Amino acid sequence: MKNLVIFDLDGTILNTLEDLADSCNYILQKFGMPLRTTEEVRFFVGNGIPKLIERAFPAGTSSEVLDLALKEYVEYYEKNSCVKTCAYDGILNLLKKLKSNGIFLAVNSNKVNEAAQILCNQFFPDVFDFVLGSSIDLPTKPNPEGVFRIIKNIEETTLKNNSEKINLNNVFFVGDSDVDIQTGLNAGVTTFGVAWGFRGKDFLLKHGAKKVAKDTQELLEMI
Repeated sequence: MKNLVIFDLDGTILNTLEDLADSCNYILQKFGMPLRTTEEVRFFVGNGIPKLIERAFPAGTSSEVLDLALKEYVEYYEKNSCVKTCAYDGILNLLKKLKSNGIFLAVNSNKVNEAAQILCNQFFPDVFDFVLGSSIDLPTKPNPEGVFRIIKNIEETTLKNNSEKINLNNVFFVGDSDVDIQTGLNAGVTTFGVAWGFRGKDFLLKHGAKKVAKDTQELLEMI
């Protein structure tokens, strides 16, 4: 059986918070709305860009305005997603160690698919076997469909001439939010939290995480 580790993107392998907050405030300012602090945005993200926009805009904002703001946010963020974003300490080394041990690596993000692809290609070229962001035909996390689609893709491409398959018992889901923890649990796979992301250890433990890694070395040992 082949092992597979699926990582969340924002707050797990990349610190994208400042670019997310800056893009959010660019759109809010453009629409004449009050700006948000980085700490506010920290808790707005995790359920996809539509939810981020909905949470950032004042209550009672019309759906027409939210739809337009969402469209403009996606366009702006795709062009400004790498201004302050950086990989967390030790992540690239962790990924290389896992890959050298024959473990498949993937990303399942609620970030728009195009942006997820751009960021992974820039910071982790040739590392991941499959990167999956949000799209109109994919339910957002914590729906487990993304996990199952990743497994199917790797089996049909990388393992298409091999009798080996990926068993759920050999799949790990790693993330920094309650959404990620619930995604892994919904998929029926081993799920780990990371303390360095957008939510923190105590929050994750309160939201169902059984194990939370304090750093990449501990995560490596857990996997």
